[in-house]
Amino acid sequence: MRNPAENHKLGVPAKAGLVVLGLAFILCIASLPFTLGSGPSGQPRYNEGELADARLPPVWAPVSPLQAARLNARVPEARLREIAESHGLTPEQASETTSGPCAVALRREWVRTAMGTDAQGRSLAVRVLLGGAVSLAVGVAAALLSVVIGTLYGALAGYAGGWLDGLLMRVVDVLYGLPYVLLVVLLAVAGDSLVNEWVTRQHERASWVSAQGNGAPASELREEALRRYPPRTLAGPSRRALDLATLLVAIGGVSWLSLSRVVRGQVMSLRQRPFVEAARAMGASPWRLFWRHLMPNLLGPVMVYATLTIPQAMLQESFLSFLGIGVPPPVPSWGSLAAEGLGEINPYESSWWLPAAPGLMLAATLLALNFVGEALRRRWVR
Repeated sequence: MRNPAENHKLGVPAKAGLVVLGLAFILCIASLPFTLGSGPSGQPRYNEGELADARLPPVWAPVSPLQAARLNARVPEARLREIAESHGLTPEQASETTSGPCAVALRREWVRTAMGTDAQGRSLAVRVLLGGAVSLAVGVAAALLSVVIGTLYGALAGYAGGWLDGLLMRVVDVLYGLPYVLLVVLLAVAGDSLVNEWVTRQHERASWVSAQGNGAPASELREEALRRYPPRTLAGPSRRALDLATLLVAIGGVSWLSLSRVVRGQVMSLRQRPFVEAARAMGASPWRLFWRHLMPNLLGPVMVYATLTIPQAMLQESFLSFLGIGVPPPVPSWGSLAAEGLGEINPYESSWWLPAAPGLMLAATLLALNFVGEALRRRWVR
């Protein structure tokens, strides 16, 4: 028979998951000042690169003869000439050498990165770190939004009971019947359309033009409408922040259905307990009953659900970004990086590290979150 004290101990998978999550958060979040900072050319470091450095393999990966010739060509000209003269070759001959003593000497001069470069010569390591920060931030924020909505909605339904409970649960049933991904996509597209309309103000101009009945030429009306309702300016960082906010609201806004049912069942059970009846007899308000007596008993299931919702939200964000309707470029996420790398897989010269790096990072993070969530479920859910 299992010792009850074992339920309060985290197993090896959960401990390994915590280590992986800690490393992911430290590497991705702590590196934000570096990845978002400006590079030598003045562009953000995550978007900086040269086409001459495109598709260079990671430092730990085997190098094909074609890639070796490209890396030789990236050796500084003075150093290349020096190595070529020491081996009795011209610089052109040395740069094409892929074996022998000259190739070994040139290999020591290669400039390679930890994860290689993408099709535009940008460092994949920098983009993976920033993509991880974006994916983790969207996942955590969407999960928190889902927890808040689901907890309040389920608590209201369970505590009110009667016709209000039936109405609220029928709404949940209707939303359950709709495709989850379709709802997220529709909300994301609708939010993006609202932002575009706020910036361009096309609808306001069209409404003003259609309201004019003085017979003026259409071109003059359009010019006057543009003068009255000029487009608003929205800086690039602000627009990207709005796009990310729209995405996390779309994901979190449809992820609360299961939690609302769990919280409703817990509240319906708890409100019949003697301590709740005693608090109600003493004149406690519904607000005080919820926060002082019901909420502490709901923390276990809510925290377990939150831990299991984060990987779901991250997977949804990665899936939408993979399809091209999630995090807008040039800001990377693990999903968009995997989509970009998928096109680099071919039988001629496959840049396999481009989809492998973000895919492995995403898989390891999701697995770690599920291990931790399962451990919390065993500990808090009876």
